[in-house]
Order: sequence, then C-alpha cells, then structure tokens
Amino acid sequence: MGGSQSKIKEYAEAIVIAILIALFIRTFVVQAFKIPSGSMKPTLLVGDHILVNKFIYGVKIPFLQKTIIPVSEPKRGDVIVFIYPEDRSKDFIKRVIGVGGDTVEIRNKQIFLNSQPYQDPFGLYVDSVIIPSSMQPRDNYGPVRVPEGMLFVMGDNRDQSYDSRFWGFVDLKDVMGKAFVIYWSWDSSGMTVRWNRIGKIIH
Repeated sequence: MGGSQSKIKEYAEAIVIAILIALFIRTFVVQAFKIPSGSMKPTLLVGDHILVNKFIYGVKIPFLQKTIIPVSEPKRGDVIVFIYPEDRSKDFIKRVIGVGGDTVEIRNKQIFLNSQPYQDPFGLYVDSVIIPSSMQPRDNYGPVRVPEGMLFVMGDNRDQSYDSRFWGFVDLKDVMGKAFVIYWSWDSSGMTVRWNRIGKIIH
C-alpha cells in the first residue's frame, strides 16, 4: 500500500507542478488566441489561431493590469491584443498606428501621422466609397493628438474594422501582448486546414 500511495502522491505532485507552470506561462509569457472576425485581413484571417507574447511589454499583476517589471512599450506597426475599452470582457486585436504624442489624421482614407503621409503596407481597402466625417469617422478623422499612455489602433482591413476611429484610444495598461505567430489555421467555410499559414510570423 505504501508504494502505491507514494506513486499516487508523485503523480499528483507532477500534475500540480505542470498546471502551475502552464498557468505561469499563460499569465506572464505566452497566450493563445483565436481570430473571430475579418477586421485584420489580410494579415490575420477568421480561424487563425495565434500566439501572443505577453512578456515583451513587461510583467503585469493579473487582473490589476499593473506593470511590475517594465520591458518595452508597443511601437507603431505592432499587432497587439488588448482589453476592449467598451466591453472589458472582450479582447481585441489591432495594429498600432499612433503612440502617445502622435497626431493622427485621416483624409479620404489616407492616414497622416504627425502631418506626414503614413506608410501603410498592411492596409486593405475594399470599399471605393468615401464617407464624409459628418456621417462617420471611417474615412475622414481628426486631426487628433494621442494622449500620453495611450495608443491609436486600427484593423488592417481598414474599411471593415471597428477601431480607435470609432471608440477612442487604448490604455497602455490594457495591452495584453504582441501577436507573433500563427500556430494553426482553420477555414470553417471550406472545412480545411490552411497549411500555408501555419508557422507564419505576424508582421
């Protein structure tokens, strides 16, 4: 009996340690997310499963979102996962366009950053219609200065993304991490695996 109890105890300890390690990694190092919408096309597609580096922007106290070990801050062009400001139960993924101190303006779909045309290699525009700012801010916005400690973000699918143009800025403390790789991709419409996307680095 003593031997079997000892074995059970060893297995239980191993399981507990494995769970604690997994929780630590998920909380502080890497977390998996699934892309539910097309707002980041063509960079990310519906059904892409991605890994997010949570350590790159510093170590945070869970739930309080307070950084205790700063490492770096999001830069323009980073694809980030963050807590959605209008519903904190949801996570959003967008690309950083402006950081604190930047002035962002959009004129007829062209983004201007600090009065200069923004180099936009990842932007996808699918609608030729130009909407005036009096109707909505999708195609004409600002100029607006990004407050310190905040980010201005947009989806790569510029015409079909609900982002900072509509609901404002992202607080740095609400940034969960930087997306860095697609580890799985499933096309539910065709019921097929997108093998060519697996392992793709996210830029």
